[in-house]
Amino acid sequence: MRAGKFLLPILVIAVIGLLSSVFIVDEREKALVLQFGQIKQVKEEPGLAFKIPVIQEVVRYDDRILSLDTEVVEVTPSDDRRLVVDAFARYRISDVIQFRQAVGNGGLSLADKRLEDILNPTIRRVLGSDGVTSNTILSADRAQLMARITEQARLRALPLGLEVVDVRLKQTNLPEQNLDATFARMRAEREREAADEVARGEEAAQRVRALADRTVVELTSDATREADIIRGQADAERNAIFASAFGADPEFFEFYRSLTAYERALRGNNSTMVLSPDSEFFNYLRSDQGLRSEEGERR
Repeated sequence: MRAGKFLLPILVIAVIGLLSSVFIVDEREKALVLQFGQIKQVKEEPGLAFKIPVIQEVVRYDDRILSLDTEVVEVTPSDDRRLVVDAFARYRISDVIQFRQAVGNGGLSLADKRLEDILNPTIRRVLGSDGVTSNTILSADRAQLMARITEQARLRALPLGLEVVDVRLKQTNLPEQNLDATFARMRAEREREAADEVARGEEAAQRVRALADRTVVELTSDATREADIIRGQADAERNAIFASAFGADPEFFEFYRSLTAYERALRGNNSTMVLSPDSEFFNYLRSDQGLRSEEGERR
């Protein structure tokens, strides 16, 4: 009975000791077993592992690809046009032993700080190198520049136990103090282009108007010339008809001309005329026999 009283606490202590000596490594993690701050075991494969209870401790590190957004960096390309660059990096812990030795108890927060201290100078150095202008940074050559930054940052991060997977430039802008001047210059350029377009439009409109005016003058001149020709031909034909009619019957021609004169003289309310009694104007009105009757009476 007395042995049973001692056996139960011993079993409990044994179970607790066994449980405290077992730990599980997740597939997304890497683990280090430390004893008084010294690395005793590295566990990179997922599954069960063992450690000495109380004496040893387990430190876990993320084995996934991690992200780091860097602070805004101001760079000066070779054309002396300053730019503000915002970048981010993707990295992972490749060597947990080196990582532990580099950051100690600082963990990922210190690793981010150390990696950012590597990335910012690398970005300034690559984007500020000879032959790299602001237009190069903003063009399709940007991908090559990011590849150069990634390669250089990867070499400098290896002593930290980090593998830089990729570095990307998120935004590339002008400094705040240069934006107003840049916008003013862009506005002036757009206004100048607009003025040039308006001037070219006015010039084209003047050419169209001049061509239209010349066309109107030419068409009017041609129409007037053709009308004069037709009118002249009509007058000639009319005179020919009159001459033929006069030659065929002079008395009828005289009668026709007298009626035309009467029509013009007695038009509208103008029916009062003062003439000499023996005027020949109304010869055809005084006699229904015409001029021949008048001449016969005179004889």
